[in-house]
Amino acid sequence: MAATLSLEPAGRSCWDEPLSIAVRGLAPEQPVTLRAALRDERGALFRAHARYRADAHGQLDLARAPALGGSFAGLEPMGLLWAMEPERPLWRLLKRDVRTPFVVELEVLDGHEPDGGRLLARAVHERHFMAPGVRRVPVREGRVRATLFLPPGNGPFPGIIDMFGLGGGLLEYRASLLAGKGFAVLALAYYSYDDLPKDIDTLRLEYFEEAVDYLLRHPQVKGPGIGLLGISKGAELCLSMASFLKGITAAVLINGSVANVAGTLYYKDEILPPLGRNLDLIRMTKDGLVDTLDVLNSPLEGPDQQSIIPVERSNTTFLLLVGQDDHGWKSEFYANEISKRLQACGKEKPQIICYPKAGHYIEPPYFPLCKTSQIKAYSVPVVFGGEPSPHAMAQVDAWQKLQTFFHNHLGGEVRTIPAKL
Repeated sequence: MAATLSLEPAGRSCWDEPLSIAVRGLAPEQPVTLRAALRDERGALFRAHARYRADAHGQLDLARAPALGGSFAGLEPMGLLWAMEPERPLWRLLKRDVRTPFVVELEVLDGHEPDGGRLLARAVHERHFMAPGVRRVPVREGRVRATLFLPPGNGPFPGIIDMFGLGGGLLEYRASLLAGKGFAVLALAYYSYDDLPKDIDTLRLEYFEEAVDYLLRHPQVKGPGIGLLGISKGAELCLSMASFLKGITAAVLINGSVANVAGTLYYKDEILPPLGRNLDLIRMTKDGLVDTLDVLNSPLEGPDQQSIIPVERSNTTFLLLVGQDDHGWKSEFYANEISKRLQACGKEKPQIICYPKAGHYIEPPYFPLCKTSQIKAYSVPVVFGGEPSPHAMAQVDAWQKLQTFFHNHLGGEVRTIPAKL
């Protein structure tokens, strides 16, 4: 009897959807290795493998069988995806074109040698970023450069503005996935995209105000307020928007800052200078990587207090998601400082969820951990922290928590992705 590799859903699924992986037709207690691989749009290869042993009936179900080693160990049904590592060093897995899927190749090999066993079974699976009926609308409205994702149906839907960090450009994959959950999501670029500025030396909050006004005016967006979702520099900008602008009901900040970290921020006649840095506090790891955790000055001392975002002005409800092993900056300290400042002026206490051993880039579920990467601010690779398995667990939990938070505060019907596309 030939071995077969079965997947559920079969053939296609959304990236944030769990995938059931099972093998049938093996010999009783046969040792096997499962491999997974995909290439991103730039041709970079990501791979993972794990060793398993079939049960007494020659069957293997990753939901019940623990991995015996490899890229991960233990009961990890989705480990073959989140444990993927790039063949190219320091390469982060990003989805640049959400209209096409990632194609995942899965293989079952005889024995416990990941590169030497006989091929027993193979399957190809498409992981999509737009659920059925989700609409993608490029936006070039006034100064705003963005993409709006609308769920199926006529709406109106709860509206969210989604922003990423210092990498620049326009990333759409989180917005496109959230649209499948019943939200109208505006993926917003703010530099290094189209005709926007090439750097962030100067940021004007009026640009972001235009984006808020655009979303609130849209006939398929439900008012009276919208939500904000940001990570890293994007989270810090969300905090500034919630502090200075009107029309913002709820905000989710993923590893954000209490102070303006990079570039000078202007709004009307107010200025927030960037938080100072002390490059002498850079630490080099034994692998020659840069740890910048202590580089930024404390926003609570001296002239750097001018960089603190005036959160006491905000009437927004906040959810703060924090990786406790974040080495990008001191996210847990910043989250606690945001909470203290809000409570000190009688504002609503934010919900803070801290994830042990999670790093800086808390992504949608099943994205591999980006523990180190190259960024423009430094000439050598930077450490972002996190351990693969707990970081993967944090991503699944954070994804559910932020959806629940937005549904609670913005309204709308909770939706699930259909099993088959």
